[in-house]
Amino acid sequence: MVYKDWNIEEMTGYKPKTTFYMDFSIADRFGKNAIIDTFKRAFNEWKDDMEYFTELSMVLNWKSWEHENNTELCKLYVELYEKTIDYVDNNWNEEKQHYYYVTTD
Repeated sequence: MVYKDWNIEEMTGYKPKTTFYMDFSIADRFGKNAIIDTFKRAFNEWKDDMEYFTELSMVLNWKSWEHENNTELCKLYVELYEKTIDYVDNNWNEEKQHYYYVTTD
């Protein structure tokens, strides 16, 4: 199978640190339940790591736009993305929030 490359580094200069984009690209092929499972595992494992969790949020946002023509998947990715923002806003200290918002801006 061929998977689309996450060209964020070319577009923004941000160098990915994780395999989240590929993980979700694989999950995309298996549908909504696979995406949710991938999210739950990544969220629970990395929710307190500011760099990895920030990248998870970036990937979810990117995937929502990637699936803008598939209402169901787009909506799912937006919901998951919003969960990451809520977690950052309600659980991270000011330093971590600063990193998140500067990186995702």
